[in-house]
Amino acid sequence: MFASSSDHTVIIPDIPVQSNENLIPIKMIDSSIISIQLISPQSGRLKRRHCFLLIFIFLFSILSLCTIYILFPKIDATDKNALKIPKTIDDAKILGNILYKYSKHHRYIIMIAFFLTYIFLQTFAIPGSIFLSILAGFLYPFPLALFLVCLCSSLGASFCYLLSQIFGRHILLKYFHDKIILWQKKVQTHTGSLIWFIIFLRITPILPNWFINVCSPILDVPLGLFFAGTFAGVALPSILFIQAGKTLHQLTSASDVFSWRSMLILGICAILSLVPIRFKDKIQNFFKKQS
Repeated sequence: MFASSSDHTVIIPDIPVQSNENLIPIKMIDSSIISIQLISPQSGRLKRRHCFLLIFIFLFSILSLCTIYILFPKIDATDKNALKIPKTIDDAKILGNILYKYSKHHRYIIMIAFFLTYIFLQTFAIPGSIFLSILAGFLYPFPLALFLVCLCSSLGASFCYLLSQIFGRHILLKYFHDKIILWQKKVQTHTGSLIWFIIFLRITPILPNWFINVCSPILDVPLGLFFAGTFAGVALPSILFIQAGKTLHQLTSASDVFSWRSMLILGICAILSLVPIRFKDKIQNFFKKQS
């Protein structure tokens, strides 16, 4: 038994011997039975093919970044060491100065490099996208920076979704079995307002973004809703990082972005995103009466 709250539980019933060992049956709160497939029957050859395909996708992504690096404008030898994914705010300051200097005459290649790097980090759940969001605010006007960050986040998260859909089911259900069962019930509960639920999860730190990305296909979240919810949900936190990029050289760490005021704004927006979920039926009835 896995408890999700004081009055709702998810029960894994006793299954007869003849049940399919590749399925996890779950009794939902409405007494319906659903099954999460643990792993589809497949040969060892197919498993190896999936492994090779995943490695190929990763190497192809690396090759794309290397190609952009080769096409990069000729830079000074002293600046080459700074062309790396920033891990600290000091790295972001140095990289921001270099990119700003070369973007005056090579605007589009710099933007393409930023675009592909951001998507790469999001796709493979590699840390560093926060500093790229700050750099976006430093390099570009606010509307363009916000659009780029939201688009890159949504595309990268969607690619991560697809990779998980193809390769990750068995691994995730092996190591996150309890959480997936719990969140399967929550997703079913919020089916009618799923996009608002995704926005809420993106705004709040309840779940890490990488966990949302890899588990969504297993929980049968539609890719279109996932993309739209991610695009809208990451916008507000991104505004804070982009705004911080306008004063990049005054920052001492990434935590400087979060003031009490900004945390209050995030909290209010998170609560507002719950309004359509909590009062969905009343809102629908109101508009029916109006029409």
